[in-house]
Order: sequence, then C-alpha cells, then structure tokens
Amino acid sequence: MARILVIEDNEMNLDMLSRRLEKRGHTVLSATDGEQGIAAALKEQPDLILMDMSLPVKDGWQATREIKASTVTHHIPIIALTAHAVAGDRERSLEAGCDDYETKPVKFAQLIEKINSILGIES
Repeated sequence: MARILVIEDNEMNLDMLSRRLEKRGHTVLSATDGEQGIAAALKEQPDLILMDMSLPVKDGWQATREIKASTVTHHIPIIALTAHAVAGDRERSLEAGCDDYETKPVKFAQLIEKINSILGIES
C-alpha cells in the first residue's frame, strides 16, 4: 500500500490516524510541526501527506507552500486537515497547494475515500 506522512501536532489525532491507516496496510511516517514535516517530506518522499493546518513552528499553509515549491516534493498530494472549518479555509488550503481538504474531527471513511481516490487505490 502507500507511504503516508501524517503531519499532526495533536498526539491523540496522530495516534488515531496512524493506527487506522496502518490497519489498512499503509506505512505511516509522522512529524509534529511544519518544519519537521517539510524535512520528512524531502527525506522520505511519501506517496501522500495528511497536513494539519494549525501546526507549531511553521503552520500547515506555509509547510504546504514549501513542499509544493520544491522540485523534489511538488508532486506529492496533500490533504489538509483542520478543526477550524472557518469560511474560506478550504479555499485557502487549496490556494496553498493542498489537493483536498477534510475537517476535524476526521470522518475516517470519508478520508479513506479521498486517499484512495488520489492514490488510485480501489476500495
């Protein structure tokens, strides 16, 4: 299956996503702030990134812009994850370079559908 980088500073969310993704056969890599996430994306070259948008050090919008600006990582699809769901967050995430958007609390079945669709995995 896929190698998925989860960039999430909330330990409970990171644990839940990691366990559920691994249960479906994915390899999960993780980072807990935007700067670590950029470094992990460059080093590990994951198949997909789940990006919390409210991160310490560098927020998800900045981290996404930097990942998408690099010739090494620009092709990696990114799904934004945000708890705020403020009007305009979806558009702001897509403008930063995210390929899709999901609100928190994550509806895992819906998130898996998006992951499978982006990666071309049949459910």
